[in-house]
Amino acid sequence: MKLCRFQTTSFSAEEVHRSAHQIHPEIRNGIIEGNEVGEIRGELWGDRELTGRSWPLNSVKLLPPCAPSKIVCVGRNYPEHAKELGNDVPREPLIFFKPPSSLIGPDEPIVLPRLSERVDYEGELAAIVGRRFRHLPADENVSAYILGYTCLNDVTARDLQRRDGQFTRGKGFDTFCPLGPVIETSLDLAAVDLETFINGTRKQFGHTSEMIFSLDVIIRFITQVMTLEPGDVIATGTPSGVGSLAAGDVVEVSVSGVGTLRNFVIGPDDDREN
Repeated sequence: MKLCRFQTTSFSAEEVHRSAHQIHPEIRNGIIEGNEVGEIRGELWGDRELTGRSWPLNSVKLLPPCAPSKIVCVGRNYPEHAKELGNDVPREPLIFFKPPSSLIGPDEPIVLPRLSERVDYEGELAAIVGRRFRHLPADENVSAYILGYTCLNDVTARDLQRRDGQFTRGKGFDTFCPLGPVIETSLDLAAVDLETFINGTRKQFGHTSEMIFSLDVIIRFITQVMTLEPGDVIATGTPSGVGSLAAGDVVEVSVSGVGTLRNFVIGPDDDREN
């Protein structure tokens, strides 16, 4: 099942009446079936009941598929990626945060910051938490707490990461966490391919079997430290092949069984909110 968050591109009479001066489209939750999006009541991780309203998929704007309280990432989780950046393979999961303010959805721009001279793409598989939990017992199945899976681009200001010696600034700029386009609730993690394309050319290719730490190990490790909430994002690491981005590039992160997350890159002078 493919779940999403979306906004319609047209307004009902009720919405127009409610906001005569400025209309903010309502954020809706939905299920994608074929080329249609069916609206559901409540949260994505609750009891999903269709409202009976639906829209053609090509007539809605897909948003980041969740609104997390935190985005927990795992660094150097593919041996060849650790090697290409001159790092040792970690002995336990290396975790760090990206702020929720870095989130953008499909087809939104990644903005290159003025502070950095090298910004890299890092395509990843991400898991979305479906239930609140911590200190997961050894006999409990991790999958019971996962809503589903999506694509993530861990955009990184590489020069700042190296200069700082830690990840916060280099990973935390606004627009540095493209996420989406959907949450796939059923995915065989033993058979997932991950690819990243820049302007149609494949730059990264990896398989979940290459991960140093499995999702099970990662989540058990994280929940010994912090409580995970519904909607939180767990990024599982990137394979080798990372490289720099330039204004005008189109980045596509594809996860087999999930779909493709597409974003374009702009310079700081082209950012309308700058």
